[in-house]
Amino acid sequence: MGEIRDFMSRNYRHFNARELVDAAKAYEAHIDAGGKMLVAMAGAMSTGEFGISLARMIRAGKVHAISCTGANLEEDVFNLVAHREFEIVPSWRELSAADEQALHDRGMNRVTDTCIPETVMRHVEGRLLAAWQKAAATGERRLPSEFLFEVLDEPDLAEHWQIPPEQSWMLAAKEAGVPVFAPGWEDSTTGNIFAANVMMGRMPDHACVKSGTEQFQALMEWYEAHHGAGAHPSVGFFQIGGGIAGDFAICAVPCLTQDLRRDVPFWGYFCQITDAQPSYGGYSGAPANEKITWGKLEPSTPRFEINSDAAIVAPLVCAWVLGD
Repeated sequence: MGEIRDFMSRNYRHFNARELVDAAKAYEAHIDAGGKMLVAMAGAMSTGEFGISLARMIRAGKVHAISCTGANLEEDVFNLVAHREFEIVPSWRELSAADEQALHDRGMNRVTDTCIPETVMRHVEGRLLAAWQKAAATGERRLPSEFLFEVLDEPDLAEHWQIPPEQSWMLAAKEAGVPVFAPGWEDSTTGNIFAANVMMGRMPDHACVKSGTEQFQALMEWYEAHHGAGAHPSVGFFQIGGGIAGDFAICAVPCLTQDLRRDVPFWGYFCQITDAQPSYGGYSGAPANEKITWGKLEPSTPRFEINSDAAIVAPLVCAWVLGD
């Protein structure tokens, strides 16, 4: 085994640490048995540079579809082309309202300890607007991720790369043909920008970007094509955080079985990394067995719940699966 796997095997024997190792072992076994894996990614994992791990997982054939927030979708590209302009604020807990206003006045948008410069958002806006306008003129309709893939294909964009391209999970997904779904894309910088450009008359309407329900249909069609029909384990579900990225994607199975009345298997593996708790009706902390009642998992589904910081834990799972 690799050094990280050795360390985890030797030291992670109890509590969340043991759950982490068990989840990683089951992930590896699922892939080795021929199953596919969908990663649902919430939070600010792209700004946290999870791409360093996720891109490797994609290129190694360990991730086969992604459902993520619009923020994660765009922030991987922001990091790719403007990493050196990002600013770290180590003492972010001590910032006053005046300190926050000063960051705003400099065009620095803070995500915990990391500030994203407004300039990169406007840079990407210009490229996306051209892609949206071209699609609108020709009647093409695409997923939000597909427009960013088009931007990543622009020959001159590589001049602006500020991290090694192998650390961008969006580049890896584009190259590997991994579908990326972004439910609730309007709740993101680029989604906001798109709506603004429609209102300013730079876009004729909203039609060129596929809606959330269209993305959901595409995900269900992908699931039907990849669940294996019993020849191997059905698609696994690896969830980072809570929210719409996970809620949207995991509903593919009950929609297929209950609404479309099609015979498809349940998700074949489930793991969630979250610091949320199942109190006050919050779904993000709902235990995995609750999903059985909704027709998403079955009692025999391998399922794991890791209550921890995903920025720390998710790269460790990837390291195990990659044999580090």
